[in-house]
Amino acid sequence: LRLSPASILLFLSGMISFVIFGILYGVIAFLVGRQDTQLMAERWSKSEENRAAQVSVFFSENLGMTEDEIVNFEHGLDSALVEASITNTSENPDSRLWIDAYSATGTITLERENKSASVSAIGVGGEFFQFHPLKLVSGAYFSGNDVMQDYVVIDEEIAWQLFGSNNVAGQTITIKGVPHIITGVIERQQDRLSKAAGLNNSVAYGSYNTLKRHGRASSICCFEIVMPNPVKNYAFNYVKDKLGTNEAESETIENSSRYGFVSLLSVIGEFGTRAMNGKAIIYPYWENVARGYEDILATLLVIALVFLVYPLALIVIGLRKAWVRRTWTAKSVYLKLKDKAERFAEKQRAKRLEHKQEKKHKKADKKPL
Repeated sequence: LRLSPASILLFLSGMISFVIFGILYGVIAFLVGRQDTQLMAERWSKSEENRAAQVSVFFSENLGMTEDEIVNFEHGLDSALVEASITNTSENPDSRLWIDAYSATGTITLERENKSASVSAIGVGGEFFQFHPLKLVSGAYFSGNDVMQDYVVIDEEIAWQLFGSNNVAGQTITIKGVPHIITGVIERQQDRLSKAAGLNNSVAYGSYNTLKRHGRASSICCFEIVMPNPVKNYAFNYVKDKLGTNEAESETIENSSRYGFVSLLSVIGEFGTRAMNGKAIIYPYWENVARGYEDILATLLVIALVFLVYPLALIVIGLRKAWVRRTWTAKSVYLKLKDKAERFAEKQRAKRLEHKQEKKHKKADKKPL
């Protein structure tokens, strides 16, 4: 088969376009894999047998979400899972079917001797740091479920400002005269998107009770959970039905699927209206970052699809030309296949006959003279 120079050029351009599509799709997968705050269900499912989904609910301050409402939700969830026959089948007695966290934003003043730092603060409850595995420079996280609530995690900038070092895990600071132990020091994200999302200044993480009692705090603004998802949207629908019913004052998101192909296409479909948010919700920095990556990934997906459409179009055009120039008909193909089938059957019959003849000769040779 001889190809014209034009055909060779089209073939090569199609291959290059397809390779570019593959590279762009690889970049999308790489960026998705770096979104730790959106991948809790994936981390959780590695140690749990049941399929899980991560769901977040963001509340406006007007709604006044409280810890009591979160506790009521948790108790109701346990009962709902039992009623749905979703039980823990793990051999590990300490394993759980679900894990959650909640948080509020505000400000707080940290003091040490004659030094002080007024910083942005995140008041956390539940297993916040499992959902947000911040990069530790020293020390460790704390759990919002700890009986002792006088713990705090600070970023390097605060550590240097108050102690002149970033290796200060175990040291004590005071918040309105109340001693708090620094359990860990983190490295604050410094990329352009994170800064634009709200991480342009120092931030400290304490318990929700610490922020509420000793700082300036909003009501709970974010609830996050990983829970069983035996059928599609089970987790999302349950959480929205229990916590996100007031759609004017809350927004429910399934993090597990937000960067999927269909979800990114929906972001593209919302172009021009996506920024028009009529809800009185102030997103925490991690959600702002996640939404920023949605826009980036959706744009990359559009570009990737453009590079995919070109080789697919060439294939369709090539198949159409081959169809027009064909020298065969459906009848001729049928007759040819029928002839091949008959020839094959004839060969099989000949082989069976030859095999019978061989067996017959062998029996004759074994008969005594």
